[in-house]
Amino acid sequence: MMQSITYKELSLSDLDFALLSEFVRFQETHKVLYKTDDGYSIKDDHFFDYWDDEKKKQVIEDLKSSLQAGGTIYGAYSGKELVGFTNIAGRLFGSENQYVELLYIHVSANHRGHGIGKTLFELCMEAAKRRGADKLYIAAHPSIETQEFYKRMGCTYALEVNEEILQKEPLDIQMERRL
Repeated sequence: MMQSITYKELSLSDLDFALLSEFVRFQETHKVLYKTDDGYSIKDDHFFDYWDDEKKKQVIEDLKSSLQAGGTIYGAYSGKELVGFTNIAGRLFGSENQYVELLYIHVSANHRGHGIGKTLFELCMEAAKRRGADKLYIAAHPSIETQEFYKRMGCTYALEVNEEILQKEPLDIQMERRL
């Protein structure tokens, strides 16, 4: 039986390495979505994503930078253990300043499938609305499982592609979610 999950907005004082010490970022990918000249297709592509301690330190630094630039971070906790988190940027962008970027949304591998990601996503949408955005902008991992999650959350392909974001991870699928 899974312990109940509590959610809270995180502050700079929450962002130390211990926050992610027990967090398991692991994903095995077998198929990915990719952009073609006339749409999107699926192909076989087998690889693993895993965060070691160095990557976790970098994520903590990214979260700190985001918070200092006006971003918002939410954590999902099972007891005192962080089992999920999400982060939106502090600035609006787009032709009408309609977007705010969803920078991170992750659920620890052993806690997936219990609605934590959905709740974190909903918290981000509310925070983005308060910031004045009309849409979340997501550079989404191309794995089919990740794509299915975002589609369940109501995301579609981005109408305006942010080239700066695209260049950071050219294989990511640029998506949006109207708020």
